[in-house]
Amino acid sequence: MQYLISTWIVPGRALFPGMLACGVVAAASTFLSQHYGAPVMLFALLLGMAMNFLSADGPCQPGIEFTARQVLRIGIALLGLRITLAQVVALGWGPVGLVVVSVVLTIGVSMVAARLLGFQSLFGLLTGGATAICGASAALALSAALPAHPQKDRATLFTVIGVSALSTLAMVAYPMLARALGLDAHQAGIFLGATIHDVAQVVGAGYSLSPETGDTATLVKLLRVAMLLPVIVFTSLLTRARGAANGDAAGPRPPLLPWFAVAFAVLVAVNSTGWVPQAVQGAGNDLSRWCLVAAIAGIGMKTHLKDLATVGFKPVAVMLGETVFLAGLALLLLRGLG
Repeated sequence: MQYLISTWIVPGRALFPGMLACGVVAAASTFLSQHYGAPVMLFALLLGMAMNFLSADGPCQPGIEFTARQVLRIGIALLGLRITLAQVVALGWGPVGLVVVSVVLTIGVSMVAARLLGFQSLFGLLTGGATAICGASAALALSAALPAHPQKDRATLFTVIGVSALSTLAMVAYPMLARALGLDAHQAGIFLGATIHDVAQVVGAGYSLSPETGDTATLVKLLRVAMLLPVIVFTSLLTRARGAANGDAAGPRPPLLPWFAVAFAVLVAVNSTGWVPQAVQGAGNDLSRWCLVAAIAGIGMKTHLKDLATVGFKPVAVMLGETVFLAGLALLLLRGLG
């Protein structure tokens, strides 16, 4: 009994106030998103930053830290319930190749561009991964895999805000662009699924054109989500290599594959068997969304708005350039498939 109290009850009591605060912000953000149509992650960030006084020394601090780190990782792992190998096979090799090439080139160009503009290449990896894979979810996943840094939370917040805003803009503009270019339903679905940042915006844009476009866009988008795993592995390898190059080899090295990435892969494999009931998949997706929204609320609580106001134009230019590059590359590759 004493072990139970010291191991679970006392830490849980310390974490409860902060986790409750993040949960309340997540619920409020979800309500606002459903009624006003803006991205839920953006609402969670803004409301979280408005309550950043809770992250100061006090009863909420431990729970906010726990939500921003560990609950985030749980939400990322549960994303694996969205994907099956059968979905990838159903697309055919053309769209699969388009997605792989787009993700690799967008991240590579982003890292180079970030370096040329005076940032660390890891900042380009973070923003490029968010743009190329799955928006805010990818930004949070890659941030969790990156090494600790005084500016990491600020960079993560900026990336989430930027990718959410650009994703909303793309949801409105890209269907009109697809019509103007004369893309058929299948081509438009591939284009929208390969370029719009967040899953919800892909679904909204695709089904605004036609059911076939929406189905294709959703499948292509889920394939991009599946690219999260190899990119996390690459991030971990890069972090380990840089640590060794900086003389940190004697200290603890980050794992080659974080536990949440392993859990993500396992859930994809289990989900691919067809044994997971639809109700369980739906519950897992809902829980993943709640975990990610609560985590971004916690990250928002740890950040002051004035910190973001000083980022300058260069980071904005990086994300705009990544978005335009991804759209242009996808159109070019799509023409090649046709």
